[in-house]
Amino acid sequence: MEYVRLGRSSLRVSRIAFGAMGVGDPNWRSWVLTEEQSRPLIRRALEAGINLFDTCDYYSGGQSEIILGRLLREMSPREEVVIATKLGNPMGQGPNSRGYSRKHIVEAAEASLKRLGVERIDLLQTHIWDPASDIDELVRAFDDLVRAGKVLYVGATDMPCWQFAKSVYTARLQGMHSFVSMQNHYNLVWREDERELIPFCRAEGIGLLPYSPLARGFLCGAARARERRTERLRTDDLIGKWYGRSGDQAVAEIVDEIATLRGVQPAQVALAWVLRKIPGSAPIIGATRLDHVDAALAALDLELDAGEMARLEAGYALRPKAGHF
Repeated sequence: MEYVRLGRSSLRVSRIAFGAMGVGDPNWRSWVLTEEQSRPLIRRALEAGINLFDTCDYYSGGQSEIILGRLLREMSPREEVVIATKLGNPMGQGPNSRGYSRKHIVEAAEASLKRLGVERIDLLQTHIWDPASDIDELVRAFDDLVRAGKVLYVGATDMPCWQFAKSVYTARLQGMHSFVSMQNHYNLVWREDERELIPFCRAEGIGLLPYSPLARGFLCGAARARERRTERLRTDDLIGKWYGRSGDQAVAEIVDEIATLRGVQPAQVALAWVLRKIPGSAPIIGATRLDHVDAALAALDLELDAGEMARLEAGYALRPKAGHF
């Protein structure tokens, strides 16, 4: 396993991260795995050298954090793993049970610590962004958690670049702990962050943790996606919302063609593209089967040449808006 620094920090993370959205309670999402079903996947990831595990308080209503924390305590020394979680999504019915007020940030962090069963969170990140958030309040609340020793590093997920930049510079100019990472939506059929966010992160030394590198399974086989052969493809409404333009389908077909020529799986080609496109990043895989983990590991050794990269990128069409906002 190759390890890279998370941005300008000295924290070293595996070149591939394990995303635990699929670990938790099948009653939350039908394709989510139980604790017993998740155990062999976590073990395989650890045996392969993956040390970054990403979850969220919102996943399975907190069960993802509980199960991931328990399995990691069972299988690995605490100092060998980097545990990342996120906050911001609704965790109750009240008006302050979501978002980025100081009240919710502190309460959500405390709750995550208990569910994970750890004394500190290695990387605490914002989740679904609220554009009305007060940047000063958010930055100071995160800084206070770091100074209190409850969080080691802070990061963000999907924000308009101007608000992310404001957050970074506000923290730096006031001597507070700044975001060291950005978890961004990025794959062959969603490349909007190439406009501003990725160049900004590279220029400022902020680590990139691309999520959905396989487009939620859309890039794991064009016919498979078109015919919705898996439970997630059948039930995940965001797949149809985010992907499926005619150009997207054409990209998926090219992924299949290159995979056939190389004698590998389409998922390996899609992930290898992200790995080469953003050197030093740690894409997050959402594995729900052992062969998903194995395919991701194999992608580390798949070197796409310039011609293959060009073919994969040629058909992309920019979207009218740059993000999910």
